[in-house]
Amino acid sequence: MLWKLIVRYVRPSWLPLLLVVLFQFAQSVLSLMLPTINADIIDEGVLQGDTDTIWRLGALMLGLSLGQVAANILAILFGARLAMRAGRDLRADVFATVGDFSEQDVQRFGAASLITRTTNDVQQVQMLILMSCTMLLSAPMLAVGGMIMAVRADGTLSWLIAVAVPLMLLVLGFLVWRLVPIFRLLQERIDGINKVLREQLTGIRVIRAFVQERRERARFAVANDGVTDAMIRTGNIFVLMFPIIMLIVEVSSVSVLWFGAQLVDAGELEIGTMMAFLQYLMQILMGVLMATFMTIMIPRAAVSAKRIGEVLETVPSIERVAVGDRMPTPGTVELRDVRFQYPGAETPVLEGVSLRAEPGETVAIIGSTGAGKTTLVNLIPRLFDATGGSVLVGGADVRDLDAETLWRGIAIVPQRPYLFAGTVASNLRYGNEGATDEQLWRALEIAQAAGFVQQMQGQLGARISQGGTNVSGGQRQRLSIARALVAEPDVLVFDDSFSALDLTTDARLRAALREAVGATTQIVVAQRVSTIVDADRIVVLDAGRVVGTGSHDELLAGSATYREIVESQMAVEA
Repeated sequence: MLWKLIVRYVRPSWLPLLLVVLFQFAQSVLSLMLPTINADIIDEGVLQGDTDTIWRLGALMLGLSLGQVAANILAILFGARLAMRAGRDLRADVFATVGDFSEQDVQRFGAASLITRTTNDVQQVQMLILMSCTMLLSAPMLAVGGMIMAVRADGTLSWLIAVAVPLMLLVLGFLVWRLVPIFRLLQERIDGINKVLREQLTGIRVIRAFVQERRERARFAVANDGVTDAMIRTGNIFVLMFPIIMLIVEVSSVSVLWFGAQLVDAGELEIGTMMAFLQYLMQILMGVLMATFMTIMIPRAAVSAKRIGEVLETVPSIERVAVGDRMPTPGTVELRDVRFQYPGAETPVLEGVSLRAEPGETVAIIGSTGAGKTTLVNLIPRLFDATGGSVLVGGADVRDLDAETLWRGIAIVPQRPYLFAGTVASNLRYGNEGATDEQLWRALEIAQAAGFVQQMQGQLGARISQGGTNVSGGQRQRLSIARALVAEPDVLVFDDSFSALDLTTDARLRAALREAVGATTQIVVAQRVSTIVDADRIVVLDAGRVVGTGSHDELLAGSATYREIVESQMAVEA
């Protein structure tokens, strides 16, 4: 998966890659030439007392060194650009893929894991591409070229290469084998700490309300210790790796000097040649050392690439179609014998549900907790696909409609309203970027939000923090309702969207909705009977089944379940 991913995202940047290869080759060739010139300076210049030769070869050596530095800088420059582009494209594709996920797909991976895969995992692959351009390409060039030049300089000492290189590779292979499972564990534990941190930041008010700071600190400590333990285990391997490698390098250097000195003493080897061989051996071992650094990164990047691949290769459980971009009867909503069962659940949440809403009608859905009300309204904008029966919007099955067409015709105010970081205006224009200020104020008036927005500093330009945490729950609900109104949809879905409003505000808002959007179909999920008493039709759900349909008066007379709900609320209010 790792190399498949790298090839896929590096291929479009073939020109920078070609330049990286050329400049890395150039700097490797120049590096391999320097020890030979240095040997000539010693043997032909220093030992012979020839100053002209020293100056001439020294100038050549300086020029080659400057050329090597320039080639290396250019290789790193183009390599960095290539890696950053690959990382950008990979992040964009992961984000786009996750954007097509259904609620079910997101829940399967978990939000914290998807965030880690889009950020940390992509960064691991991006860093591997960068280091490959700067180290992996030059390492084999230096190692192979160094072997050729070392044997060419003196074959009698080449046995030292045959001992040192395999020994180093054996050590590296063992260490990489130990690192792979630890890196996999590390990424999983990073997922875990992100999940805990995300929950704590999102639920900080609940934590403080129930005085659970100590418990949450303990829970975070467990996740934090897990990450620390995995990183310490990784560090313990690194502690062994570099000293062992440096020991091999130092012993190899001493061996060259020891055996080379004996050959020099016997007149079989020149001092400059021995020094050149030593430098070539160092280049070979440094090439292997650079490959070592890469082998450290490869296992972790491989784990990250596998996790990224799992996201990219996931086929969304809800298939989007590119046909069916027209609705024969805009504003109609119909459920025909709908059944829905969550994956892995023993029993369905909804069974045999049928209802129809005509344009301009207000259809309310009420029932006890767990009756399936939210699940039902989630089927209308196709956040989930029904496992049985069919859902029609605008006279067309939602599975045959283009997703953009479907969503443009529906605005949903969720049970937990969410506002984005920005301003009041930017949040209201989320579903209609071209909305004028007059349209925004009109929607705010209908949603009973104009009063508090006028009191905010900047009014429409007032800042809204992420999640809308700087406004109250009721204000957040009213702004979410106004946002849905600005979109001017054919169907408005309110999923218990009036729960944070007092009875007076609730009544004024419903009256304003009847007057302003009378032609728009409204699907209203509510807990309070007072919210839906004026609905054209009320659907009563019980354990996922429709047990009553009709007006408020009709249900009071003919539905025991509805009558029980009404009586229980009247008793509470009394």
